Amino acid sequence: MLGEAEIKAIADRVLSYCRADAAELVISSKLSDLTRFYRNSVHQNVEEKEVRVHLKAWVGNRQGMASTNALSDESLREVADRAAEMARVGPEHSEAPNLYQPAKLSPVVALDPAVSDQSPRARAEAVRQVCQAAAKRGQEAYGAYLVEVKELAAANSEGHFGYHVVSMADFQTVVRNNGASGWAQASHWRLEEVPVRSLGEEAIHKATDAADPQTLEPEPLTVVLDPYATADFLLMLALPGMSARAVADGRSWISERIGQRAMSQAVSIWDDGLDLGGVPQPFDAEGTPKQKLDIVREGVVIGAVHDRDSAAIQGAQSSGHALSPDYPPMIRVYSPLPTNLFMAPGDKSTQELIESTERGLYITRFHYTRQVHPRDCVVTGMTRDGVFLIEGGKIQGPVKDLRFTQSYVEALNSVEAIGSEVRLMVDDFLHSAVSAPSIKIRDFKLTGATV
Repeated sequence: MLGEAEIKAIADRVLSYCRADAAELVISSKLSDLTRFYRNSVHQNVEEKEVRVHLKAWVGNRQGMASTNALSDESLREVADRAAEMARVGPEHSEAPNLYQPAKLSPVVALDPAVSDQSPRARAEAVRQVCQAAAKRGQEAYGAYLVEVKELAAANSEGHFGYHVVSMADFQTVVRNNGASGWAQASHWRLEEVPVRSLGEEAIHKATDAADPQTLEPEPLTVVLDPYATADFLLMLALPGMSARAVADGRSWISERIGQRAMSQAVSIWDDGLDLGGVPQPFDAEGTPKQKLDIVREGVVIGAVHDRDSAAIQGAQSSGHALSPDYPPMIRVYSPLPTNLFMAPGDKSTQELIESTERGLYITRFHYTRQVHPRDCVVTGMTRDGVFLIEGGKIQGPVKDLRFTQSYVEALNSVEAIGSEVRLMVDDFLHSAVSAPSIKIRDFKLTGATV
């Protein structure tokens, strides 16, 4: 890690070099260690160190951006000159910079030394135990175990500076069993909250139970979803539906639903970058502090998330959801977006949700989901890694994977119960943390069978 003092010194140097009317920058640092395994054997162990400096400059209302991953004085001067030059020749914007003013940010301690101290040998040993357990059952385990520490700093020419460091561990595995498969994943900033051995056993048991599936004719059915499937609901609702820009453009499921009850009263969804139950980040890439922000409260749609630009256009305040320039461009175009989503749990176990179902399906997770109608968040996709028929409140056996086309908004309006068991996961695509419970939904639209 660079540490707060060194990052602050870098930020001060870059801002002092920038010959522009206003400037803001983001500095990110990351140390990642990744162990991958394939067919019950570790096949890759890699470490990645990365530092990036992203600078945005304004000359009048013109804007320019530049970035570098080199920290020499020459490189920092160059990135400052490039950003200012781009601003001089860039197009005019209707809004002034409106930088976040200096303010004291509430620190969030989310650094677990056990994450940064974990050795490759310890990580490989944890993976070995999963692989050996799978091999004993004649199965094959595949997956990845990631640990990383990230630093993020946001600063601007008004004198504002914010610094945050967070650790994160993520383990995910798929276990294959003669055509059947099981899945497990968990993420957390605390290493002890990612129990690799028990996650492996979870996937192994699912793969065992999913063997020899029967064909089931598709029809609307009650479904009990594991947190893995529920997480897909939250992510699909988020991209781009929870963006205030998408709402203003009329291309979000939130559009024309604000203040209305659109989901079951049991459903509450919010974003909170300060919650230690997620992967905290107390401010966004513009330095704006985060706080708990309701998206849906007891079924009523409350609103969307803002960055500085969307807030200025709509006469609102930024909610602290500008994405860092480190996000992939194909995601950053959807900014602002939530990055720490939570769904309120209920008071029943997943087993109780199953026992209360006369006929339906227990579904582990969804795969290859794609949004086909953003205004209602209609999604098409398929089940994966364990689907089981429920009859008379009991699991009767596995069934082959099924396709579905379903409005996620409509489905969440048909929630009959929510489970008490919550799983935290970081999505590989959106890089967002999602805390999701199991849920029971009636009349889920299953439309076809997969091969």
